[in-house]
Amino acid sequence: MKKHWIVLSIIALEFFILNVAAIAASKQEQRVIAAIFTNNPIEIDGFLEEPAWKNQSSGNFTQSKPDDGKPATEKTEVWVAYDKKALYIAARLHDSEPDKIIGRLGRRDDFVDSDWFTFSIDPYYDRRSGFLFAVNPSGTIVDRTIFNDEDQDPAWDGVWESATRIDKSGWTVEVKIPFNQLRFKPKDQYIWGINFRRIIKRKNEQAGFVWIPQEESGFVSHFARLEGIRDIDPGRNIEIVPFVIGRASYSPIEEGNPFAAGEDYFANSGVDLKVGLRSNLTLDVSINPDFGQVEVDPAVINLSAAESFYEEKRPFFIEGASIFSFGTGGSNRDIGADWGHPRFFYSRRIGRSPQGNVSGEDGYVSYPDWTTILGAAKITGKIGSGWNIGFLTALTEREYAAIDLNGERSAQEVEPFTHYGVLRVQKEFNEGRQGLGVITTSILRDLKHESVKELLNQNAFSLGIDGWTFLDRNKTWVVSGWLGGTTVSGSSEAIALRQQSYPHYFQRPDAGHVEFDDEATSMSGWAGRFSLNKQNGNFVFNAAIGAISPGFDASDMGFQRTSDVINGHIMAGYRTFEPGKIFRNWEINVFTQRNYDFGGNRIGEQRLILIGHGEFLNFWEAYAQFSYNPQHWSHSPTRGGPLTLIPSFSWGEFGIFTDSRRPIALELFGGFFTSMSGSSGWNTSLEVHWKPGSNVSISLEPSYQIEHEMSQWVANIEDPFMTETFGNRYLFAALDQKTLSCSIRLNWIFNPKLSLQAYIQPFIAVGRYLDFKELARPSSYDFNTFGENNSTITYANGEYAIDPDGPGPAGPFALAEPDFNYKSLRGTVVLRWEYRPGSTIYFVWTQNRNDYANPGELQFGRDFRNLLKAPGDDIFMIKFTYRFKL
Repeated sequence: MKKHWIVLSIIALEFFILNVAAIAASKQEQRVIAAIFTNNPIEIDGFLEEPAWKNQSSGNFTQSKPDDGKPATEKTEVWVAYDKKALYIAARLHDSEPDKIIGRLGRRDDFVDSDWFTFSIDPYYDRRSGFLFAVNPSGTIVDRTIFNDEDQDPAWDGVWESATRIDKSGWTVEVKIPFNQLRFKPKDQYIWGINFRRIIKRKNEQAGFVWIPQEESGFVSHFARLEGIRDIDPGRNIEIVPFVIGRASYSPIEEGNPFAAGEDYFANSGVDLKVGLRSNLTLDVSINPDFGQVEVDPAVINLSAAESFYEEKRPFFIEGASIFSFGTGGSNRDIGADWGHPRFFYSRRIGRSPQGNVSGEDGYVSYPDWTTILGAAKITGKIGSGWNIGFLTALTEREYAAIDLNGERSAQEVEPFTHYGVLRVQKEFNEGRQGLGVITTSILRDLKHESVKELLNQNAFSLGIDGWTFLDRNKTWVVSGWLGGTTVSGSSEAIALRQQSYPHYFQRPDAGHVEFDDEATSMSGWAGRFSLNKQNGNFVFNAAIGAISPGFDASDMGFQRTSDVINGHIMAGYRTFEPGKIFRNWEINVFTQRNYDFGGNRIGEQRLILIGHGEFLNFWEAYAQFSYNPQHWSHSPTRGGPLTLIPSFSWGEFGIFTDSRRPIALELFGGFFTSMSGSSGWNTSLEVHWKPGSNVSISLEPSYQIEHEMSQWVANIEDPFMTETFGNRYLFAALDQKTLSCSIRLNWIFNPKLSLQAYIQPFIAVGRYLDFKELARPSSYDFNTFGENNSTITYANGEYAIDPDGPGPAGPFALAEPDFNYKSLRGTVVLRWEYRPGSTIYFVWTQNRNDYANPGELQFGRDFRNLLKAPGDDIFMIKFTYRFKL
């Protein structure tokens, strides 16, 4: 592996020298467009008959795809006008074959396969951020915020108007954006950034008013200059959106259980408030909010010690979430490389399911499904001389589990009253060439019940600093990085639990650099990462080094996969966007990485990867990657025990994508892995995207995976006679696992304001454990197999009886059969009607059913029938919102 690092370092140095000598191509001269003031009302109807649209238009669009740098094949004309309250955009999109214009209906913010006209503006003129608006010929709209020069956040939904029309010359677009929907600093006159783009889907053509070559990075920094806006009166944006919600839940009746009566009804109301504190600062407040998510999370089987990560789907938290992103600014390429980037803020912690449990009770217990959020508020925007700011605070209610013991009712605290807070500030300098930011989070819990005090930290705080700087005038090379620290405090029992849990494992008997302290009432740690990335050009390069100390813990307010790791990687490659005889464009990269813990042990995946991707001339695409991973060691397999050797293994995966313009488009994926240990597996999936009509789309994603794992962790058993592994037996087994699933989605769009969306996922995962054994010695892949060398193992009534040394002094122990056959059917149907701007009615039906029969044995027909016959939970919900504009 040392040779790999030396060779790649030499290649990287050559790339750097070549780039400094050759990449300094002169920039295009910035284009300018003038906004015309109008006193005449503009009716948003798509006809372009107003006097403002009779002025000289702007055009001369240039392709970025498929023929980068060539003139657009169809003429596009654009106009910009304004009055005291709003900005107006008009476009005439000429088309030599208007009958071939593609205008598919889609839900808001869904970039369906269609022709599109998009325009983006940078009201701060900071060359780093802005707003994107898009309209297609059928009237479907998309709006997003732009940050970090080229990243987009689709969660923002502004209130604006648009209209389109198709005629014999092509199609037209007309748009009105109230100034109070944008953020900018008040001035007498303004210079903004602006750009327009057009997509002609049948040609797979993308053309822009400003040409951005494909090998260059950035988006907002390339914008044209919009001049002429002055003396406007945006006014204050104050919106009040009250809501009412009704919900009916139906579930199976459980005989004797007073909490499983079969039905439950719930009604609630609240209000959301949005206030423009200034034209560049917005306050969002939610009182008694409904933070339930509409779409269910997909089913997964997780046999590792790590927590599963789920995406946020609640509107209050996803809108403006980009302001809270940390550690990734400046660079346009963030490579994981087995790093497990910790998140300082993970919004799904707020309102999570209660974490406490009721123990020692023989009666019936009912737990709340989630923690009630009493209220939440956030402030986002810019203050001072261009500081981006995001502040969020939330309070959650103390939650109790209801207990029924022979008719006597009681309650026990399972989640404390909690305050959540996060503050993010960031400053960009010199048109984004440098950036500096800070993030801090806090959790304050009011712990009362003893069981909760022993489980949860009382307080948790974090602080991080991040930034970047470009190294050259053309913004080709950028160094970015971050440093942060965390501290948690609580009872000695809670801190002991945290020290011994994943990913810390301070109790590891062979780790001299960490020490378990059962009397500690706090734990602190640090983490950081620095990277070098090449943003532009044909040569590709990225390198990074980072570390997470053993005591770093961001999991109370954030999300964390790893700890006690020093990680580094180097990636180098080449890409071209010049069409050849086979490919329209292609890229190939070679990549290597290595991990160590703070004790100097080589841990985690040490790998050498070859990655390739290409787009064919017929607009099909393909990618593949192959990896070789030499043997290394890991803390994770023994769940707090000694290091384990991981034998060398290889893996690979591929994907093939057909032309998305066709009525039926396919995406085929496959993968495999094989290990010197004897472990192996493969997986395949097929995504079918069918567009039977201009307003209907159906997608199916069946997948199948087979895995044979030789050493799946089962349990840890304390035994002082097992001195070779420090007085504990670390039990493993071979696992044969098969997983089938199929995600099905239906989008039926009646018009841009009314849509029906359905999602369903049948899921079956079956695992059979065999060849039970124990780790024979630390830092090895050697095992003592039960049933050999005088040890015995027998099975009866769902339990294994194991005597690890037969006539020896060690006592026998029992192990519950770990085989499983998990079957799940989850689905959601949502009818959404935006009956007036910003006001919506939702009708939602959610179903969830599970079955666990026949563990360890897969028979698809039988298992699928059992799943369909299994009792399920049905939830029907209606939600009504109304937007008042003050």
